[in-house]
Amino acid sequence: MCGIVGYVGTKKATPILINGLLSLEYRGYDSAGIATIENKKIIVKKDKGRVNNLYNLDGINNLNGTIGIAHTRWATHGKPSKENSHPHMDNSQNFAVVHNGIIENYRKLKDFLISKGYSFLSETDTEVIPNLIDYYFKNGVHIHEDKFLSSVKLAVGDLEGSYAIEVISPLFPDEIIVVRKNSPLVVGKANGENFVASDIPAILSYTKNFYLLDDNEFGVVSKDNIKFFDNNLKQYEKNLKNIEWDASSAEKEGFEDFMLKEIFEQPNSIRETIGSRFSLGKPCVFDDLDISKEYLSSINKIYIVACGTAMYAGLAGKTVLEKLCKIPVTVDIASEFRYRNPLIDDKTLCIYISQSGETADTIAALKLAKLNGAKTIAISNVIGSSITREADYSIYTHAGPEIAVASTKAYTSQIVLLSILAMHFAELLGSCPLNEIENLKSDILDLPSKVQTILDDTTKIQDFAKQVYTQKDMFFLGRGTDYAVALEGSLKLKEISYIHSEAYAAGELKHGPIALIENNVVVIGIITDEKLVEKSISNLQEVITRGAKTLVITNQNIPNSHFDFVINIPKTDSVISPVLSVIPLQLLAYYISKNKGLDVDKPRNLAKSVTVE
Repeated sequence: MCGIVGYVGTKKATPILINGLLSLEYRGYDSAGIATIENKKIIVKKDKGRVNNLYNLDGINNLNGTIGIAHTRWATHGKPSKENSHPHMDNSQNFAVVHNGIIENYRKLKDFLISKGYSFLSETDTEVIPNLIDYYFKNGVHIHEDKFLSSVKLAVGDLEGSYAIEVISPLFPDEIIVVRKNSPLVVGKANGENFVASDIPAILSYTKNFYLLDDNEFGVVSKDNIKFFDNNLKQYEKNLKNIEWDASSAEKEGFEDFMLKEIFEQPNSIRETIGSRFSLGKPCVFDDLDISKEYLSSINKIYIVACGTAMYAGLAGKTVLEKLCKIPVTVDIASEFRYRNPLIDDKTLCIYISQSGETADTIAALKLAKLNGAKTIAISNVIGSSITREADYSIYTHAGPEIAVASTKAYTSQIVLLSILAMHFAELLGSCPLNEIENLKSDILDLPSKVQTILDDTTKIQDFAKQVYTQKDMFFLGRGTDYAVALEGSLKLKEISYIHSEAYAAGELKHGPIALIENNVVVIGIITDEKLVEKSISNLQEVITRGAKTLVITNQNIPNSHFDFVINIPKTDSVISPVLSVIPLQLLAYYISKNKGLDVDKPRNLAKSVTVE
């Protein structure tokens, strides 16, 4: 959830730290702070609210230290407040810490430290960390010649949960110590200065060379050197990766909001996701996916496991996988999957989807599958993310950085990638006529231009948004893949407009939900499968007779005289129709939110990367 930045070099740390935090605002947060070393003392400046508030704190412009750490917090323990903001220090003010994650046993550790004479200023779980480091620094049996590193190692050995941690100390004024477990952390290398961050975009403007930390790895970062140690504090060399992202991709490029920019980037993100994975008349290619026909023939089920929008992309993927591969597919919520003793063995293939690659519940579910002998595939948008390092195989959407909290281009790219994966499996298995696969390939290749067609004229969607933005409740209806898209459309509306909405399989309407339909209630129907047109129209007619205001999104020739608004979209194969039908729903949620005057990119209570369970 939180964002982390660190700097050590020859320049003033404060501007670099704050600039890094500004680049991490998309993760969602409620407070921010920095700590630097000034004249052999740690100086902390922090407060609740936006990163820009730091500029107004007394004395922050007088900080000249060339080493520092910074943090944006999303509250898990303790309300948003100055006291609960990071960084946190120990009682002796010898150590300052920023932490992303959650310490599950902090109460036990806090009681232990209190028994040793320590006191606490905040309600957070994080404050136990600097005090534990101080305790071991003074009392520990040190296992390394670097007493600072040894103390951090002893302290994190007591922690249960997830963490990415940065530590500085005036006793060791030239180095930052970092460590991670189940929470992202990278170290950026430059000339005479080095950087730390929870996300690459935070420091991408300073360097394109990165070390990606793995679980239980420690780093000692100084301005001229970066040393890495394993969990036994044995030093080793680590590969440096060059990340050729364009830092300007994190800018709005003339769009009013990141979310709108990312909606309009979807033709390109889909094109990039397709990449060179297939062309007409040639089989699909996944260079990093060593899965054979023999293995696919041996499995009896596939799980697709994810959270939120990624899970809804999985529902669309289920349809195409089952149709082409003839293998049963179950889509499950990651936070539920791991606690219900799922039936997993070596005949199970598990696919895990996470835009950030850091979703804690999804990573935990993946680890469970591996323990039970299943092969695992990660689908992510972030190269080198935690989930891609845990999985047996990883494939990437290549959608580019997604800054807005509400996911748009990641969703459509995930569906496209799942569809290509299904075609690849079907080609290996020989489970589907080649002409059907070729037709689907043709339709997928046409998706970027068809998405662009929808984006070229948003007038009707904007008009409908103006009419309904004051509503308190809305309903989304669909059948088959249209129901999968209804779920995602409903989620988008909830996320950024705070309007209560529900999605239902249209045939279920009469089994209870129709009791909620009354005069002027908004009902949105999606109709893209020619086999289900008559049934879907019949379901919508039931709400019209009860006074509902209706919007229909369709690629079918339907009589529209009974509907208030109809948005026509291009035709495509029904299994990939969610890629097109979701675009008007993304735009509708966006324009409703804008009409309400809300912060589209940073909806309340939400964060981009959910790294706590």
